[in-house]
Amino acid sequence: MVCSAVFFSWGGFVQKKIVVTGGAGFIGSNLVNTLCRDGYAVVALDNLVSGRRDRLDDRVRFIKADVREPGALVGAFEGADAVFHLAALPRVQLSIADPVGTAAVNVFGTINALVAAQVARVRRFVFASSSSVYGNPPVLPTPETTELNPLSPYANHKKLGESSCGTWSDIYGLETVCLRFFNVYGPGFDPSGQYALVIGKFIMQRLAGTPLTIWGDGQQARDFTHVSDVVNACARAINAKLPGKANIINIGAGNPTKVAYLAELIGGPVVHEPARTGEPRNSFAAIRRAAELLDWKPLVSIETGIRMLKQDMGLCG
Repeated sequence: MVCSAVFFSWGGFVQKKIVVTGGAGFIGSNLVNTLCRDGYAVVALDNLVSGRRDRLDDRVRFIKADVREPGALVGAFEGADAVFHLAALPRVQLSIADPVGTAAVNVFGTINALVAAQVARVRRFVFASSSSVYGNPPVLPTPETTELNPLSPYANHKKLGESSCGTWSDIYGLETVCLRFFNVYGPGFDPSGQYALVIGKFIMQRLAGTPLTIWGDGQQARDFTHVSDVVNACARAINAKLPGKANIINIGAGNPTKVAYLAELIGGPVVHEPARTGEPRNSFAAIRRAAELLDWKPLVSIETGIRMLKQDMGLCG
């Protein structure tokens, strides 16, 4: 049972209401189900364009709504202690092909969510940002203080989202936390979907018995982060004592993996194609701030995570 009040008392047990936009997506559903198991009263909001309702725990209240429609958000946020804003169109190449359509979701959808959180008097707003805001950073591992240099419309959307969170903290007093996710993968992701990235494409090619396509020389590195580690960080962000009203925190594995090595872990022959535009050469998170502010550290290595993912997808060897 879920109610719309900040606290719901049942048998002496008090639940806080948490809302997750994009709650039926890959990261969102993992977060929603974990928060539900942790005893929160959880509302998942999703337009089901790429999300799936069957991913959600039966105890979760589901609202079909689109973040581009501000009127649908205020009611959903009413009485919430915290809101996680995960709804997005996250693909770099899609943002290059359709910068206006993706901005409608990624930029204006975020502003709509911030306005709704402000009106509903939500205590804390957690925004799913991205490592893509760094572009090709001059420092590896990359701390949060590094100057941002987005290389694609999607990366710029996330930069604008962070800036908007800071504005809402400064002007309206809304507590905001921007978590910069680094290349999230794990159970429940759609290998052909928006969060698939290179891991999903490799998995699909391995299942089809075709060579794994590496764009460029394969020496580019990514900080692949298991979704269970990301969810753990998100859960800690609800109640963590944070300095000030606005905080930005990297959430990554802290261990870069070259694409060529990833291909070895998944297995099978490879082919190379020319490198694509709009994507950074290397991505590697400095995660000291997450350790200090959230008491968090990643637990799943890339080798373990890929082995589990291959088992889930029916791949052996």
